[in-house]
Amino acid sequence: MTDSYHAQLLLELRQLAGCGPEANPMPGNPYLGTTKPFYSAEATTGRSAVRAFRARHPDLTPSEYLALLDGLFLGQTCNDIFLGSLLLALWPDKRRQVEPERIDRWLDHVEGWAETDSLCQSVFPAAELLARWEAWQALLEKLVGDGNIHKRRASLVLLTRPVRESADERLFRQALANIERLKRERHILITKAVSWLLRELIKLHREAVEAYLSENAGSLPAIALRETRNKLLTGRK
Repeated sequence: MTDSYHAQLLLELRQLAGCGPEANPMPGNPYLGTTKPFYSAEATTGRSAVRAFRARHPDLTPSEYLALLDGLFLGQTCNDIFLGSLLLALWPDKRRQVEPERIDRWLDHVEGWAETDSLCQSVFPAAELLARWEAWQALLEKLVGDGNIHKRRASLVLLTRPVRESADERLFRQALANIERLKRERHILITKAVSWLLRELIKLHREAVEAYLSENAGSLPAIALRETRNKLLTGRK
């Protein structure tokens, strides 16, 4: 049945995107940083497909939901990853059943900034991380030291929403600890994520961010230093 649910979601997406039944996905997109093929569909199309699926299957069991997510994150196209992320974002009561360690396994199969960020950027709110902090902290500390660069990026991006929503010291300390461990990397996947997380921290920890920049100006990526200082000065991204 789970394979059927997976097929339904992809079919719904393709129909909403205007793809014919025989249409093949396009080759990987260098801009997205992935070699996976994809069907051209707006983000709103994916949300519509997931909402329609949720409306048809309100009684999806926890095991069916998790199995469907596992299948999507093992999928062959970028769209599988994006649909899995939307299933998490748009179905919060079921999302709360997901153990943080499962995200580590899903991240084994993402490629490029777009797939990584679709899973990590805005899906998990501060309240959910703090409710199971020991498990989330273990995941964040595992990811930041992983040999997979997408997992290291995830260790930063997973915190961008929570630190914007909550001034809890646990989130703040973990964010700075992960930045500190990655600040000397110079790959754009990491430097941009360091910049992003520092800028999000400004909302609730402005003085601490200013102090951190002063103390670490020589070791932070130039782009992170420049963009964070600009955000402090202008209030704009």
